Amino acid sequence: MDPQAPQQSGSLADSFRRLIRNTGPISLTHFMGESNTRYYADKDPLGRGQNGGGDFITAPEISQMFGELIGLWLADVWIRSGREEYIHYVELGPGRGTLAKDALRAARKYGLEPRIHFVETSQALKDIQLKTVPGAIWHDDLSTVPQDGPMLLVANEFMDALPIRQLVRSGGSWRERKVGLQDDDLVFVAGAQPMDSAVPVEMRDAPDGSILETCPGAAAVMYEIAGRLVDQGGVALIVDYGHDAMQLGSTLQAVRSHQKVEPFAMPGEADLTAHVDFATLANVAMSRDARHLGTVSQGDWLRALGIETRAQNLAARAPQYAEEIAAACDRLIADDQMGKLFKVMGLAGPQWPDAAGFAED
Repeated sequence: MDPQAPQQSGSLADSFRRLIRNTGPISLTHFMGESNTRYYADKDPLGRGQNGGGDFITAPEISQMFGELIGLWLADVWIRSGREEYIHYVELGPGRGTLAKDALRAARKYGLEPRIHFVETSQALKDIQLKTVPGAIWHDDLSTVPQDGPMLLVANEFMDALPIRQLVRSGGSWRERKVGLQDDDLVFVAGAQPMDSAVPVEMRDAPDGSILETCPGAAAVMYEIAGRLVDQGGVALIVDYGHDAMQLGSTLQAVRSHQKVEPFAMPGEADLTAHVDFATLANVAMSRDARHLGTVSQGDWLRALGIETRAQNLAARAPQYAEEIAAACDRLIADDQMGKLFKVMGLAGPQWPDAAGFAED
C-alpha cells in the first residue's frame, strides 16, 4: 500500500489535508482518482432525483430505447460481419446493467447471444448487475476479458469519470495544476516545474490562466480497446459527454443529488467527472490500426438509428405513456438536453464492416 495515499477511513478531505501538509501539493489525477474510488466503492449513485434519489441519471435509465438501439446496432454489424457465434459482449462501467439487459434483449431477436462480460469494481453495483443480467462474468479491468473471439464493446459514461490531469499557463510557461492548501481549504495551485514540452505546439503561447486537460487513463483504456479490436475483431461504441476537437478550459465538475457542487467540497461523496476528448481518443485508436468509424452527436446517432419511429411505436402500443415516452426521447436527442453535448464514437477491427449512424471515414 502506498504510505502517502489517503486512508479509506474518516473524512477523505482530512486525509488529503494531512497528505498535502506532509508532502506538498498533490496532482489533480491523484485527487480525482482517490475521490472517485471512494465514491463508487459501496453505493449505487444512479437515480432520478427527489423521491427517486441518486446523484445522477444516465441514458439507459431514461428510456429502454437507448439500450435497444445499441443492441440492434450491434446485431446489425455482427450479421454483416458473418455471424460468428463465439463472440463477447463487453461493457465498461455497466451501472445497474440496464443498458446490457435492453441491448441484449433486442439483439437476441436477431440471433446474437454473446458471452457477457462486465468491467466493474463497485461491489454495490455488482450486486445489482447480478440480478439484472444473471449470466454476466465480472472483471476488474480489460486484462482478464477473454481474447479468443470478437468483442462487441460498449462504454457509456465510463471515460468521463477517469482521473484527468490539468496544465495551467502561469508566469509565461505551462505548469501542472495541482491541489494544495490555503489555510485549511483545498485549492488549485500551479506546480513549480515548467512543462511546456507536454503542450501541443499550437497551444503553447496561450494567455496566462489558460487550462489544458488530458486524461492518461482514458488514453490507456482506448489503447487496450483498439489493440483488441485489431487482434480479435469486433466493434466498440464509446458514448459520453465531451468534445470532438482538443480545446482549452477546465471541464472538471462534481455532482451530488443532481446538483453541481464545488469539486473540492466533498471528495469521495460527489461524482467527479470531466469532458471526454474524443479527438485524442480517435488518434490513439488509429495509432493501433483500429478503424475510426466516426464520432457524431448522440442526437444525430439515435435519429439515424430510428429512435423517433421507435418512440412513436411504443406510444401507439401504450398510449397512456405517450407523453412520458416523448419526453424521454426528447431528453436523449434534443440539442438542449443530451443530444448535442453527448457524443458517440464508433470503432471497428480492420476486417469489420462500416456501421449504421456513422458516415464513412
